[in-house]
Amino acid sequence: MNRLVHLANAAICSALLASTAQAADVVRHPLLGGSKFPIARAVEVPAGTSILFHSGTTPAPLDPKAPAGTAAYWGDTKTQALSTFARIKESLDQLGVGFGDVVAMTVYLVGDPAKGGRMDFDGFMAAYSQYFGTAEQPNLPARSTVQVAGLVQPGMLVEVEVQLVKPSR
Repeated sequence: MNRLVHLANAAICSALLASTAQAADVVRHPLLGGSKFPIARAVEVPAGTSILFHSGTTPAPLDPKAPAGTAAYWGDTKTQALSTFARIKESLDQLGVGFGDVVAMTVYLVGDPAKGGRMDFDGFMAAYSQYFGTAEQPNLPARSTVQVAGLVQPGMLVEVEVQLVKPSR
């Protein structure tokens, strides 16, 4: 029985090392000029690596009892971004990947009426910086952020789409 447990532990360790090695093969190129902005200039994914394309994710309502489409219903950009990242995390956990596996991200922000119709980039970054570029999760994705005219629901200000490297199992 001990031999079986030992063999099972060895197999698990080998699988973990293989997935770590694959993740280590991903090359994240920093921004030029020593910029500390928390995105990668480019990300290289080695041949033979699985890439997962995750659909865009939007926030959950902040207060479903508030009038639909209002700031009270959805919250501001930071609140919506935090909700969106929490929903992405839930999905990634179910898929067996995490934020450290994200290699590319597209962010869609609607102009905030409270900001004169301009996207609240600072509000988004306050949420993003809790998930990327931290001591616990230093891996930075290549990223684009664009302002769009609208999303699927009135009052919704944030949608995030990610692409990930999926470690082999």
